[in-house]
Amino acid sequence: MHFSFIGLLEGGFQKVAACIAVSEPRRGTRLLIASAMLLTCCALFSQISFADDELAPTPEHEQATAVINQLMQRYHYKRVRVDDELSAQIFDRFLESFDPQKAFLLASDIEEFEDYRNQFDDALRNARLRPVFEIFNRFRSRVEERASFAKELLNRKFDFTVDESYMFDREDAQWASSAAELDELWRKRVKNDVLDLRLAEQSADEIKDTLDQRYDRMGRRVGQLSENEVFQFFINAYTLSVEPHTSYFSPRSSENFRINMSLSLEGIGAALQTEDEYTVVRRVIAGGPAALSELVSVDDRIVGVGQGEDAEIVDVVSWPLADVVDLIRGPKGSTVRLNLLPGSAPAGSPPKLIKLVRDKIKLEEQAAKSSVVEVPMGADTRRFGVIDLPTFYLDSAGLAQNQPDYRSTTRDVRRLLGELTSTDGGVDGIIIDLRGNSGGALLEATQLTGLFIETGPVVQIRDAGGSVKLEEDNDRSIAYDGPLAVLVDRGSASASEIFAAAIQDYGRGVIIGEPTFGKGTVQSVVPLDREGKLGQLKVTIAQFFRVNGEGTQFRGVVPDVIFPTALDSDAQGERGLDNALPWAEVDAAGFEAWTDSKPNYRHLQFRHDSRYRGNSTFKLLIEELETQRVARAQRELSLVESVREKEFQERRDGREEREELFRKAFGASSSDDEDAEFPDIILDEAAYVLSDIIDESSKSQ
Repeated sequence: MHFSFIGLLEGGFQKVAACIAVSEPRRGTRLLIASAMLLTCCALFSQISFADDELAPTPEHEQATAVINQLMQRYHYKRVRVDDELSAQIFDRFLESFDPQKAFLLASDIEEFEDYRNQFDDALRNARLRPVFEIFNRFRSRVEERASFAKELLNRKFDFTVDESYMFDREDAQWASSAAELDELWRKRVKNDVLDLRLAEQSADEIKDTLDQRYDRMGRRVGQLSENEVFQFFINAYTLSVEPHTSYFSPRSSENFRINMSLSLEGIGAALQTEDEYTVVRRVIAGGPAALSELVSVDDRIVGVGQGEDAEIVDVVSWPLADVVDLIRGPKGSTVRLNLLPGSAPAGSPPKLIKLVRDKIKLEEQAAKSSVVEVPMGADTRRFGVIDLPTFYLDSAGLAQNQPDYRSTTRDVRRLLGELTSTDGGVDGIIIDLRGNSGGALLEATQLTGLFIETGPVVQIRDAGGSVKLEEDNDRSIAYDGPLAVLVDRGSASASEIFAAAIQDYGRGVIIGEPTFGKGTVQSVVPLDREGKLGQLKVTIAQFFRVNGEGTQFRGVVPDVIFPTALDSDAQGERGLDNALPWAEVDAAGFEAWTDSKPNYRHLQFRHDSRYRGNSTFKLLIEELETQRVARAQRELSLVESVREKEFQERRDGREEREELFRKAFGASSSDDEDAEFPDIILDEAAYVLSDIIDESSKSQ
């Protein structure tokens, strides 16, 4: 898998991949680059013979392999031996990168290449890449065979009354033992594709035309993959077998990365990723067209793209990610239409068509915002100030130039705190809303913490050599000293986790919501040569630790009061990634807690549980999340049309019923009342929890 970016992103890759923008020492960066230059000069070459129509490694790939392997061995935080054990992992992951559903290669192909299983470590050490390209060339020929077979199947008539099913998730399946077995798999796959389009109300001619183009394009696209893309598959199979946040950018991917970092890209404001044959939304960027439309969500799959108001929707299933990105990109003000399969919808559901107007990310939409939420207390009302923080942003150029009005998270939050506490009688408490905040500038996480404590360490950073340094708040001033809550969810990562962990460790406030993502590592992007011909390596070089010594990596930050929306939290975020660095700890830093006494969180949890169980709207939300969880666990689809129609209708009716009940719970007359605005029940409950804490504190005084 690899990331691509659409839209104007401040902090670019760091936000999308849930990294922290860490200011690395200049000397360390120079050493990495100098090492890369030296190794480039020492790269190995080999003479490889391939047929004229087959892909083959280039001298640049051999150079890049030597550089990458040395960088991984010398500078990666996790020291892993390049041996047969790692080779076997790389072998399996390389196959998975282009045939994850075991739909093209045969068991006989895998058996033939089995000798290479323990040779990929030698390929890395010696920069001998022949096995890599030999395997991929076989895959390419198998794709051509499958594309031709699938197109032939479109001339047959399918019987949608036969009781059979299609297993669309074959991740744990065995490789097909024969061409006949693979033919049967593809017969069901094509039948399912036809049924999907029938349920989407396409005509027979439209279905045949759509799928004929899809299968033809599948063969052509794989045939058009370049040597650089194959090399990227291989190197990322290596890096992902070590750790999930280290990856290689080919020269083309590096250029996309550069465009994003220079803030010159216009689009829809979303981070996309290839998963199986789909282009999947991995992050919706605050302030972008996708986020502002409220029509695009994480895990949505893009299956079609159309230009303008009425141009034909191009089917993009099986397309390379870069080509899908090229279709979605466009000038500010132009329209793009997307056919989306909602991530919350079960497999087999029909897509929805949405329209977006391309634009640059509106930086003011990414900035901190304030609001007030009220909690009734008998005849009185408690008012809580809410600061919504989508990201930890910093105008580093303005800071470097000592501009008096440069924008930063801490500056904006300080101003908002002043406004909330000084107007209309002030507020009874503050809620910092970090839901979906995947990080940003480490400096801002540190300084923001300083608004709520006197002084002290905020986070510890351990490098690959084992040295630990502290990031500290040295400003003794406090912007707010009243009741404080931090609201987090599974999307809160990196800088968000640093801030939440510090507030929790100091006992400065209560953490509420879901266990956070668990990304506690630091990455640095290193060019492999000066000219950009070899690409770049993003390598993990350090790890974050809380001031109490515990890591934020893997476990994340566990809230003091956990909300019931935290379904399957053990499989989410970093905990669901292969080869994620494990939780670890270092010695605690010296710090002075805000208070020696903490609220009775067990009692607060009990009060929260009692409250949400009695809240019909909250229960509807949990029911919907559980429905989505069950849908994600589905692995097979019925190929009986009447069954599929019934399942879809039942799911749709259930969802519409829950939506209608939700609307009525907040005063909307019916689903026709499109202008109705509904309260954020998660935020409301966070306010109730903070109110409970105020009650607990008043009892203890």
